[in-house]
Amino acid sequence: MAKGKDVRVTVILECTNCAVRNDANRESKRVGISRYITQKNRHNTPSRLELRKFCPFCYKYTIHGEIKK
Repeated sequence: MAKGKDVRVTVILECTNCAVRNDANRESKRVGISRYITQKNRHNTPSRLELRKFCPFCYKYTIHGEIKK
């Protein structure tokens, strides 16, 4: 009894602070980008997911936004 589309999908959350910093420092040494993998319910949250998570490269809690795979 499988449905056509799965309700729960896997999403990747990326630190928005690190992504901006790496774009500005393109020539210099790249720092890392913090990424988390989680799941969301497609029916309850149709928009992009944003959560506050710890970024080990910024050493603080920052906004992590959903990115495309």
